[in-house]
Amino acid sequence: MRFALPLVPAVAVLAVASLCLPYTASCSEPSSAAPADTTGPAPLDDTAIVAASRVIDLPLTRSERDSLRQDLAEQRQAYALLRAARVDNATAPALRFDPLFWRPGAADSLTAAARSPEAQPVWRLADRVVRPRDAAELAWMPVADLAVLLRSRRVTSEELTRLALARLREYDPQLRCVVTLLEDRALARARQADGELDGGLWRGPLHGVPCGVKDLLAVPGYRTIWGATPYREQIRPELATVVAKLDAAGAIVVAKLALGALAWGDVWFGGMTRNPWNLEQGSSGSSAGSAAAVAAGLVPFAIGSETWGSIVSPATRCGVTGLRPTFGRVSRHGSMALSWSMDKLGPIARTVEDCAIVLDAIRGPDGLDPTVIDAPLAVRPDLAPGTIRVGYLADLFADNAGSGDPSRDLDRAALDVLRAAGFSLIPIALPAREVSPLGLILSVEAAAAFQELTLSGRDDLLVRQIRNAWPNVFRAAAFIPAVEYIQANRQRLLLMRDFAALFDNVDVYVTPSFGGSGLLMTNLTGHPQIVVPNGFSASGAPRSLSFVGRLFGEAELVAVARAYQDRTDWHRRRPEGF
Repeated sequence: MRFALPLVPAVAVLAVASLCLPYTASCSEPSSAAPADTTGPAPLDDTAIVAASRVIDLPLTRSERDSLRQDLAEQRQAYALLRAARVDNATAPALRFDPLFWRPGAADSLTAAARSPEAQPVWRLADRVVRPRDAAELAWMPVADLAVLLRSRRVTSEELTRLALARLREYDPQLRCVVTLLEDRALARARQADGELDGGLWRGPLHGVPCGVKDLLAVPGYRTIWGATPYREQIRPELATVVAKLDAAGAIVVAKLALGALAWGDVWFGGMTRNPWNLEQGSSGSSAGSAAAVAAGLVPFAIGSETWGSIVSPATRCGVTGLRPTFGRVSRHGSMALSWSMDKLGPIARTVEDCAIVLDAIRGPDGLDPTVIDAPLAVRPDLAPGTIRVGYLADLFADNAGSGDPSRDLDRAALDVLRAAGFSLIPIALPAREVSPLGLILSVEAAAAFQELTLSGRDDLLVRQIRNAWPNVFRAAAFIPAVEYIQANRQRLLLMRDFAALFDNVDVYVTPSFGGSGLLMTNLTGHPQIVVPNGFSASGAPRSLSFVGRLFGEAELVAVARAYQDRTDWHRRRPEGF
């Protein structure tokens, strides 16, 4: 995932005393501390209060500090009691983010619409698909074509599953993308899928198709290590809802795939996950293994997650297609929590159509993640371009955008492709709001999710120990006041309203994947995004283009992104050596 450090002032050393973080020596009271109050915890001395007030930029007079002293001591005692009651990562706070918060009744309207027969998706499945003469070519076929081959019994699920397992074994030493192969489970389910298909039962386009999942999703009996040394032997008891839904759709989960430690980057204790297009380079993160495995033809699709770029970034680096759904589309039950108000699970595949097929299988309520609503996904093969209003971020496609970067020519060429497809493009701009400070929302939630790791000192076991890595971010976030976290979320609501106004004029907009502040903005607001390959840089590195849609507007989003992909062949390119 792409991540910005929280904006906090320089930390005064003695301020640690006010927080009593046990990984420092400052938790004992200085010799000048005021005498203990026999009716409560020992108050802090004036030096510690002054230092702490500087950290949070809150000037205090001497009399104000005197009044605060006992309250701060009692708050610190409360922290100790809270920390003594250890809470599992799976336990969410008694607060939840709702991207439709400011629109009362909107969720109920969507749920009612989802029950309509017209709300069901319609897929573009060919009447007939020819099985390739070389069975190895099956590894590169899209889900939509594999579905036809499986249903017509020109290929079996066990054959595809064994092919995927063999390729994962063969190429993992180069890519470092596999954490655990689920071979016994996968082969048993593949045989079951074949039996059902032989008997005329077809569960849908994923029936019998192998896939991988990012190793922050729990599967009982198998390790779920989150890419981090402290959890390398962890076995979770729950079955992640996404895995359960894939099982129900007949998909065959063959592997748990690598992620950067605790969902940051492409580095985990097993090494760096590599980019199939350039083995000297990481595959980006944090859905590193998912993107690399799809790009190298090891699995037809994989599940990734995004909090702030963790699908968009590796999909770009590896030249594949990724779909970050609307927040609230897909249950996170059984998934590692990093940010309860920003985490989203979504598919990485070869095509937009494949991503939409997978999204349909994993979406919807499960009674376990209260943020999820039932909303329609009325994907259609024949949505007319004239019925969809498409915007583009004009400043990011201008001739001077990108400071002379020749790759910007690819972005501008993409607009011509969309116009040729029949879309009338509307110039728009992102809301003129400074959002970088809102990155502290993620910092605070992540630090809370892994506070026990920090307090225990086991964060020292993580591979990356630099400033821009979780151990330091977790510690820095401990200094962010709860008041500022609430203030950031209040400004987040204003940003949500800004985007509501933007989408009054368009249904979908197109943008360079990393243009401006859009990636952070839309992860904060919960809007869906599809990233697709749109060419290669002068050095041969894959490039991407992104489409952003209305909340729960994935049907229109898929239609526009698919129209672009239908008229290009970037998604059909393969890295050499695989």
